[in-house]
Amino acid sequence: MNARRRRAAARRRRPALVAAIAAAAAVTLGGAAAATVALWPSGDDGATGAGTPSAGTAISKPPKAAPSTSPSPSRSYALSRTPRTIPAVRDHTPARGPGWRPASGGRVVVGDAGLADEGRLLAGELKLAYAGETAPRDGDVELGLNSTDANPESYTLTVKNRRVTITAPAQAGVFYGTRTLKQEVHDGATAPEGEVRDQPAKPRRGFMLDIARKHFTAGWIEDRVRELGDLKFNELGLHFSDDQGFRIQSDSHPEIVSKEHLTKDEVRRIVALAQSRHLTVVPEIDSPGHLGAVIAAHPDLQLRNAQGVATRGAVDISKQASADIVDDLLNEYADLFPGGYWHLGGDEYQALTVSNPAASYPQLATAAVNAYGSGAGIADLATGWLNDRAKVVSGHDRTPRAWNDGFFSGGKVQADGDLQVAYWTGKEIGARRPAEYLSAGRKVLNYNDEYLYYVLGQPQTFVYPTGQRIYEQWTPLVLRGSTPVSRQYDGQILGGSFAVWCDLAGSQTQDQVAAGVRMPLRATVQKLWDPDKPPLSWADFKKLADRLG
Repeated sequence: MNARRRRAAARRRRPALVAAIAAAAAVTLGGAAAATVALWPSGDDGATGAGTPSAGTAISKPPKAAPSTSPSPSRSYALSRTPRTIPAVRDHTPARGPGWRPASGGRVVVGDAGLADEGRLLAGELKLAYAGETAPRDGDVELGLNSTDANPESYTLTVKNRRVTITAPAQAGVFYGTRTLKQEVHDGATAPEGEVRDQPAKPRRGFMLDIARKHFTAGWIEDRVRELGDLKFNELGLHFSDDQGFRIQSDSHPEIVSKEHLTKDEVRRIVALAQSRHLTVVPEIDSPGHLGAVIAAHPDLQLRNAQGVATRGAVDISKQASADIVDDLLNEYADLFPGGYWHLGGDEYQALTVSNPAASYPQLATAAVNAYGSGAGIADLATGWLNDRAKVVSGHDRTPRAWNDGFFSGGKVQADGDLQVAYWTGKEIGARRPAEYLSAGRKVLNYNDEYLYYVLGQPQTFVYPTGQRIYEQWTPLVLRGSTPVSRQYDGQILGGSFAVWCDLAGSQTQDQVAAGVRMPLRATVQKLWDPDKPPLSWADFKKLADRLG
């Protein structure tokens, strides 16, 4: 009888016990859901993770025990998406996790004192504290150097455990990693969990600005330097001497300087800002043509034909005084521009554009024979001029470059082997195809005037280039027209440069120029960073550019 009473009592207690277990399970599940909602979102898509329960979601089996901490990132988040940046990153390994974005208390720390400039810049941009060389903690960005032999412009950016780590073989690579992070978190977005491994395809990624024909203010140029740095360009060319003006202060020849010009202090500030963004400023004093501003102060140096008619912009290269004044200027500006490159011009020398140069300019023909022997011609004299100017800048440890129409085939004198070819056109008299320079072993930079020339006023056959055309059709292999050279020459093509020429200077204001080149610059750097087909359509690329500002 006592046994029967005990079994009956047990039956009466069972519903209450089941209810108690169910209630406990409900509390446990509610806690898990609340912990999931509280975690940081994983990225721009706003996903909280595949398979993650949200409040009110029914679950068939309760967990065995209530979790004591937040769910682990690997089980609570969807795989991250590749970040969208300009230029696009080359490789991203996705991961599960909350990602990272700047927050109060976050810091930028560095593992090497040499990264202080990059660290301070990023900290200011993201409104974080700069903490220098100290151990990282949650919420921090850590910048470091590694000892690999990889491309010095390569970098690895890792988002993990609520921190960001950017490492590279050199400061330039670290800087580019910070540019990627800056874009990833733009306008409150989240840097996705995972690892970016990135590097440029081409070592020279440039923007060339004609400040000779049109004066641009120092502040405007500095704004372009900041824009170029954020886009991972690494070169700013300044063409500052031409027929219309000479635009940088000169101490050796102040008489040639235009009224509107940059002071040397302004240039020093531009160069210093460029260096902080890992940009090399490449100066160009074009000669022996395009020297009209110099000739205006020294008319005795102007080239004249057999009838005594002056040739616009060209100096007489049979006169030693012509060489002396150009060399004075090259030597003067060597310290002002400490980068490793110098553009010597060499294009469009008018003595070589007439049907019979020797008959039109007998003094040049005589000088060629005197310098190089019987059979030498004016093209040899012009090549000798270019070689002599190359020796001057090489003496300052600069690598010289010149326009492709300053290189002549045949003849007794050949351009020095160290001279790099800035290939811009194939329309000149006696034009040679790019493959001729490449097959001779020359290193070439791509300035293709069909895609990369923004010529103010659109004179002759020029039209303003569009970013879409560059993005969809051009690659560094397309040196002339729209036909690429053989891929076997890819390693000799060092990169390229988008160029602004101010032939009709009043056609646009400098602000209109900035707006006009905005998308072409972004398209150009995308194709120099990765010449393969871009991951985004042009419409999506433009939307991304608009979102990133």
